[in-house]
Amino acid sequence: MEAIRLLHFADLHIGIENYGRLDPTTGVNSRVRDFLDRLDEVVEYALNHEADLVLFAGDAYKTRDPNPTYQRAFARRVKRLADAGIPVVLLVGNHDLPTMPQRASSVDIFHTLAVPNVYVGREEDLLRIPTRRGPVQVAVVPFPVRQRLLAHEEFRGLSLEQLDEALRRIVTENIQALARKVDPEIPAVLAAHLSVSGATYGSERGVMIGRDTVVLLSALADPVWDYVALGHIHKHQSLNGSAYPPVVYAGSLERIDFGEEREPKGFCWVQLRRGETTWEFVEVAARRFVTVRADLRAETDPLGALSRAVAAHDLRDAVVRVEMKLRPEQERLVRDADVRPLLAEAAFVGSISRDVERPARLRLGTLRPEELTPPQLLERYLQAKEVPPERRRELLAAAAEIFGTTEYGVGSTE
Repeated sequence: MEAIRLLHFADLHIGIENYGRLDPTTGVNSRVRDFLDRLDEVVEYALNHEADLVLFAGDAYKTRDPNPTYQRAFARRVKRLADAGIPVVLLVGNHDLPTMPQRASSVDIFHTLAVPNVYVGREEDLLRIPTRRGPVQVAVVPFPVRQRLLAHEEFRGLSLEQLDEALRRIVTENIQALARKVDPEIPAVLAAHLSVSGATYGSERGVMIGRDTVVLLSALADPVWDYVALGHIHKHQSLNGSAYPPVVYAGSLERIDFGEEREPKGFCWVQLRRGETTWEFVEVAARRFVTVRADLRAETDPLGALSRAVAAHDLRDAVVRVEMKLRPEQERLVRDADVRPLLAEAAFVGSISRDVERPARLRLGTLRPEELTPPQLLERYLQAKEVPPERRRELLAAAAEIFGTTEYGVGSTE
């Protein structure tokens, strides 16, 4: 049987505006444009490579109540895929969920309008989807919501930890129930938006809505599935090693902050076959984040040294931050007004920070100043000023004559 071509992506978060500025010609923040450009890459790849199925594993927008302009932009791109005859599965993530269970999610409109070729994973279900290369079974598991438990008397009064454990058990049982419905002759995919044990978190912690319930990897890694498509965690990772099935977080399509500076961003291109699925990660042209770090404390020309440090990085169209280490007397030599021209190629300057090395004040310990002799006070002063030991001995010897004492005739070296 010919492999079914599946494209898996997740965590789009349209609406994040960090490190961007408003484009007056479009009325859209430049960073929002980045996220839409990444979605365009996904759509173009699916069309050019004749994808049979596109699976979006949740979190279309940053907020639960997205800007109508952002909703229109997302819908246009989904429609391009659907109009080309490519079925699209939209899983409901935690950012797509309303604050009240009675309200619609941000992607429910596709279900309400019965948009052809678009399937919305609103609740646990096993979908059988026809594609150009044969049928596919997709089990959808949207983000598990703890509040729904509270509608049942048996869960009221439980602690958060007890509710988490109950929710974990219910999600696991629901996934097992879906697995029992799978036709063993047809390729099967499990799509879930949740946290899985053993996964490495990324910057999603900074934009996360609600408390997480962590589901055990063993609940997902059932060979009844040929591929497990995950969303929710922004760092791309494969959790099941060389074992079958692949259990994969596609990760987010665009970087959110400097915590993702070195993380590749992209989607998964899957060759889906019953019992022998293969996949690869396809990187997209996400906006680069670049940190310029420069220790300038030993430099006589700190601005020149910083210029050389900046030149060692490719800042073209990147979001950039600068972190400098300086001595106190160097601060006035490296002003923001002098640094910004060095960063002219950057798309956006996130921050210019200075770590200034300030000498610790010499403490007198338990002694009060009036309990110290003049030579002792002078020695502490010279230590605080970091006068070299040899020079200190010379000054203390000269001061001994003035003070009329030979108390420091030997002199201290430290």
